[in-house]
Amino acid sequence: MESDNRVAFGEGFAKAYRDVVPRLNDQEAFAVTQWLGTSPGVYRYALQKAFEQQRAEDSIGQAEAVALVWAYLYYDAYRSFGPIVGALDVEEDHRRYIVDGQVLIKTRDGASIAAVVVRPTSASAPLPTLLEFTIYDSLKYAKQCASHGYVGIVAYTRGVHGSPGQVVPYQNDGDDARAVIDWIAKQAWSDGRVGMYGEGYAGFAAWAAANRQPPALKAIATSGPSAPGIDVPMGGNIFQNSGYRWSSYVTNSKASDESGYYDDALWRALDQKWYSSGARYRDIGRLHGKPNPIFIRWLNHPSYDRYWQQMIPYREQFARINIPILTITGYYAGSEPGALYYFTQHHRFNPHADHTLVIGPYDDAVMQRGPLATLQGYTVDSAAIVDLHELRYRWFDHVFKEAAMPSLLAGRINYEVMGANEWQHAATLDAMAKGPLRFYLDPAASGEGHRLALRKSAKAAFIRQTVNLADRRDAGWTPSTDLISSSLATHNDIMFVSEPLTKLTEVNGVLSGRLDFTVNKMDLDLNIMLYERLAGGDYIRLFSPTYEVRASYARDRVRRHLLKSGERQELTFRSERMTSRRLQPGSRLVLVLGVNKRPDREINYGTGEDVSEESIADGRIPLKIRWHNDSYVDMPARRVNP
Repeated sequence: MESDNRVAFGEGFAKAYRDVVPRLNDQEAFAVTQWLGTSPGVYRYALQKAFEQQRAEDSIGQAEAVALVWAYLYYDAYRSFGPIVGALDVEEDHRRYIVDGQVLIKTRDGASIAAVVVRPTSASAPLPTLLEFTIYDSLKYAKQCASHGYVGIVAYTRGVHGSPGQVVPYQNDGDDARAVIDWIAKQAWSDGRVGMYGEGYAGFAAWAAANRQPPALKAIATSGPSAPGIDVPMGGNIFQNSGYRWSSYVTNSKASDESGYYDDALWRALDQKWYSSGARYRDIGRLHGKPNPIFIRWLNHPSYDRYWQQMIPYREQFARINIPILTITGYYAGSEPGALYYFTQHHRFNPHADHTLVIGPYDDAVMQRGPLATLQGYTVDSAAIVDLHELRYRWFDHVFKEAAMPSLLAGRINYEVMGANEWQHAATLDAMAKGPLRFYLDPAASGEGHRLALRKSAKAAFIRQTVNLADRRDAGWTPSTDLISSSLATHNDIMFVSEPLTKLTEVNGVLSGRLDFTVNKMDLDLNIMLYERLAGGDYIRLFSPTYEVRASYARDRVRRHLLKSGERQELTFRSERMTSRRLQPGSRLVLVLGVNKRPDREINYGTGEDVSEESIADGRIPLKIRWHNDSYVDMPARRVNP
């Protein structure tokens, strides 16, 4: 149009938009407007990263050159129509949707909850409602829900989106979400049925609401739901600096703090400052110059005590939840332990629970930008490239509109087998494998590490490990995030390597085991990672991040059981992470067992006292461990016929 009709770009783009988008159905129009509405900054960042990767090189290959050209073209296109498309989207939305962005809903204790309601103009009768309850001031999916034939509502934690009050994560959301659900059921546009959905915090809120059992709540579908006290702000009862960072962000309304939250360099500098200082963990806010009373409150509850238990269902409370539930998570998602906690506890206390799990090679951002063909250097199977949003809507359609159940959800557990490029289905976690393949931690040398042996040596032996908890020369160390690498850089770790596999083998499920050891402290923090070493030498992580656990809570996250200093003892563990991968003949299994000592985690000096009160002064005596060869790990595995 610019060349043929001699019109300006903006005029031509607007005409093309008005010619195309109004003719699409609601779902198609939503998809197109989402694509066009992406911020040009996303593509500017991608272009900058592409340039940075090439600047150090003397030459560029053809494939890399073409990729660089495409990165520029994407950015150039989005910056050209970015300033135009917003007004066109508003015009189109007014035609398709009825939006009420000024809703305030009263709770039983007199608080006001802000909400936004989006309804399709095409509706001729009351509709079921899909609700997201979140702490983030965003309006991601309400319009998407409306485009799929539902009323879409986003409701917000107290203090967010203009509602009065101070933001306090987790504390009131269960009761407040119930108040919103009760309000929805009374509206003329509602058919009295509500489903909840969301990832991360919104996933937590769905479970918190389900625990209150509002009559109108008929289903929940979550992705990577947070489980306070389980996977946030700590994992394996080990507090993480990200908890301080996140809580500071969500409880501060200053716009300047949002850009600071995404400044990784700023937070790495704080990690290193605290780590190098040797100060108590609870002093991190003071060192940053921004005390955080909510983070301190969390540190005062290192056990999974009543403070955490009242936020989400606990033990027998799961037995009362009888609505359909869909949980989506990934082998490479930091939130996987929380998702598996909800799933396993629900089925443990309610054997007839209608709760379905979908898991594949995904990370925490999978619902925000879809599955990636290449994730942190790892090539993802094509079978795993699934539109998870559409899967969720098809599941809701099954619940609310009597549509067929999606074929991908054929089992209680639906998992993509990495390396096999196929989905499999199982009734339980244990049914994913035919039984454990037991490997012993043998002190005998095997390359750069020790042996991971199928048979226990008849001769008693042990491996010595010493960790200087007061040494700060590693303040700049950060763990690799690559899922595939040519070598392993260990850090206070010991590596165990199996013999080459002789048959096709699938590792499906949760790693468990028993560690037999002697230690000179009353506690320690452990990490365990599992790899496949390919015949060519590359290492593939079978799950990520690392499974971490405080030894004194490995048996019981509610009550601390200190170790016996100087005595031989056993620690039984069951990982809170699962995986599924088909291993080729010639591959080896590699287990890395280590002690947590890093700038972005609480450091356990082993005194047996409150770990957040310990400091470098408590680490004068190095940690010394003897790992005895009675130690073993059980791999959930099965042989595969080619």
